Amino acid sequence: MRSTTIGLVAIGLCFFLNILGLMKMLPLYLTSPLLFASILFTLYRMNHRKTFRGFKG
Repeated sequence: MRSTTIGLVAIGLCFFLNILGLMKMLPLYLTSPLLFASILFTLYRMNHRKTFRGFKG
């Protein structure tokens, strides 16, 4: 739950930075990969916790 919250906050922050990049206040080639990486991190953390780890025994 905590990593999902961190991921959503990171997406929101990077989205805001990307809007600033679209307004030519920040370089767009810097803000777009940050947004992509934050979305990728969030989706990875949401999907990785449901993996099968084998039988105990």
